[in-house]
Amino acid sequence: MAQNFRNSITRNTGATPVAILPEALVDSYDAVVGIRLVNVASSSITVDVYIVRSTNNYYLIKSAPIGVGQSLELIDGGSKVVLHDNDKIMAVSSTASSLDAVVSYVDAIST
Repeated sequence: MAQNFRNSITRNTGATPVAILPEALVDSYDAVVGIRLVNVASSSITVDVYIVRSTNNYYLIKSAPIGVGQSLELIDGGSKVVLHDNDKIMAVSSTASSLDAVVSYVDAIST
């Protein structure tokens, strides 16, 4: 079975939560294979990343520091996060327009 690798790129996220993998992109069961967060601000920031399912938030990381010009890889070493229909991944930074994010995922691993 062929794998459908995809990505979702978000730029200049700030203090308002933003969907870095919107629910519209999550169909059937998808596997997130990478999340890279990059500080594009001129000062250190902290970030939260969480999955929203229905009305509940499930944190992947909370108040994680990222130094100036540095990045944080949330999923590495071959690990994966499986998402259900209509889940979304949100990110928020402590500073306005400070965070770029790349989410890599395999689309429709099962139905």
